[in-house]
Amino acid sequence: MMIKAESINKYLESNRIIDWNNPRVMEKAKELSQGGIDQTSIAEKCFVFVRDKILHSNDHRLNPVTCKASDVLRYKTGFCYAKSHLLAALLRANGIPAGLCYQRLTIIDDRPPFCLHGLNGIYLPNCGWYRVDARGNNENIAADFCPPTEKLAFTVFIKGEMDFPEIWSQPLPEVVQLLESADTFVEVAENLPDMKFLNGKTS
Repeated sequence: MMIKAESINKYLESNRIIDWNNPRVMEKAKELSQGGIDQTSIAEKCFVFVRDKILHSNDHRLNPVTCKASDVLRYKTGFCYAKSHLLAALLRANGIPAGLCYQRLTIIDDRPPFCLHGLNGIYLPNCGWYRVDARGNNENIAADFCPPTEKLAFTVFIKGEMDFPEIWSQPLPEVVQLLESADTFVEVAENLPDMKFLNGKTS
């Protein structure tokens, strides 16, 4: 797919949601970098940690609802969006450019309604932008880190589904608003955001 990215420096910044300058996040990022021989190996360690050690809130029926990277790390749970915020923070703390990507997918049974799904884009040496999905594996999902080949959690194949080509340096406002306003994982699951693609523009 054609990837549309902003200036590379934006993918290294700490901000309110991707708060990699938080001491807890910085400590974990440093821990994950130990033994890494290059940026690609460090990126893989960060990916595997978020995929396997941070539990998907809906899969595991867990509260609280998290959004900021530091909160995702603190509570060890998050929806796909929140997990992507933490992965971006851990990577940026290690000097690896990382952003947020989204897919539009059906929610159940391969038919409408649709919702956004959050994942990450990572800029890797000798590879360029590479997408990974750390939402968490289960009996039906086997996402992995194997650049340059993408092995994502979900494949777009139903009419109305879409891989958005943009890599955002910050999360979409609709995602942040939902995560920060919801009191429980059930509330998030029942109000997953959607974004349509019309006339070449997202809306």
